[in-house]
Amino acid sequence: MTNSPGQPEDFEFPGEFLPSPTSQDCSKQTGGWGLPMTDFEYIWYANAGEGDYPEDACRPYYHKKAQIDALQVNNTLSGSGDSGRGSLVINAASVNSNTFSSEVKLFNIAHPTKENKRLLHGCLEGPENGVYVRGHLKDTNVIELPDYWSGLVDPESITVSLTQIGSSQDLIVDGVDWGRQVKVRSGNGTNINCYYIINAMRKDVPVLEIEQDA
Repeated sequence: MTNSPGQPEDFEFPGEFLPSPTSQDCSKQTGGWGLPMTDFEYIWYANAGEGDYPEDACRPYYHKKAQIDALQVNNTLSGSGDSGRGSLVINAASVNSNTFSSEVKLFNIAHPTKENKRLLHGCLEGPENGVYVRGHLKDTNVIELPDYWSGLVDPESITVSLTQIGSSQDLIVDGVDWGRQVKVRSGNGTNINCYYIINAMRKDVPVLEIEQDA
């Protein structure tokens, strides 16, 4: 079996290529060729430590940034796993500095109440970059929105859903104070006791282009 160039002769297996000290062309050569490797492997293995490396050889490159076909790793991808499962799995996905997109968006965690089971949920999808708050309104008629909403959402996009608790209260949204407050009143004069959910569209990012060219 032939060893890789630069590998000690007493090694019994081919290893990572080490530049030969016979050449002093230390420039990085672009491109590459060969068969695609489809199993999961580390990008770089070392078969000589820095102290054992020939002084007159070109320094070896290692992958600080990487591109594999259309997948670019330009900063940091990190993850942790349990039971042999990692926390980052990307299938048919696109990632850049501003967006992450995929055919579906899921999370997969250890089941909180059943041993040897996992819990899989899918993310709700819609035609906007939306945010929401929800809660319980009781004995007051004002829902205080998060203070950052005035800068985050388009106030004209705010919608409010109310669910009365215990009795019919004829609940009415009396007004929305520009992303700061929602005022509610009871049409029949009873004390307010309800659940609420408030949705809005973000204004700090471009409006989502729903239909795009393939």
